[in-house]
Amino acid sequence: MTTLQNLTPGTWNIDPAHSQVGFSVRHLMVSKVRGKFEDFTSTLTVGESLEESSVEATVQMASINTGVADRDNHLRTNDFFEVEKFPTMTFKSTGITSSTLTGDLTIKGVTHPVSFEVDFGGVGGDPWGGTRAGFEATTEINRKEFGVTIDMPLEGGGAVVGDKVKIILELEFVKA
Repeated sequence: MTTLQNLTPGTWNIDPAHSQVGFSVRHLMVSKVRGKFEDFTSTLTVGESLEESSVEATVQMASINTGVADRDNHLRTNDFFEVEKFPTMTFKSTGITSSTLTGDLTIKGVTHPVSFEVDFGGVGGDPWGGTRAGFEATTEINRKEFGVTIDMPLEGGGAVVGDKVKIILELEFVKA
C-alpha cells in the first residue's frame, strides 16, 4: 500500500465476484499446485487512522477448488482440512501499516499470527454509484503448524506435498 488516500473511514465489504482467496503449494518437489476457495466473506473497517482500522475474514473450507474434483475431495478429508469438523478458516487483524497486515489466522482450530505483504491498488468509483478499493496481499505459512500434517514422503527424498503454502489474496471491497 503506497498511499491510502481516498480510503474513507467506515465499513467496506468484500465483493466476492471480483476477489480471490488463492494458494499454491509444491507438488512432488518439482511443480506447484494452485487453488482457491470459492466461498468467503470479509469486512474492512477503516478508522480515522490505520491503528484504528481492522480486517476480518471467514473462508468456507469445503469451497476449495484446485480444478481436480478428486483432489478437492481428498483435501476436504481428515488427511488435510477435516472440513466436517473444521468448516471455516478465519483471519482477524491485529495490526495494519501502509504495507503490512498482521493478524491471527485459524485453520483446523489452530491459531497463529501471520503477516501479509500488502499492495494497495487504489480507490475509485463504480458504474453503480459505489466506491471500491483494491488490495493484493501475500504470505507464506507452514501447513504443519496449522495441523495439516499429512506426510507423503518420496522414495528419493522430499514429499508429495510441500510444507510451505503461499496464500495469495486479490481483494476488492465496496464501501457500505
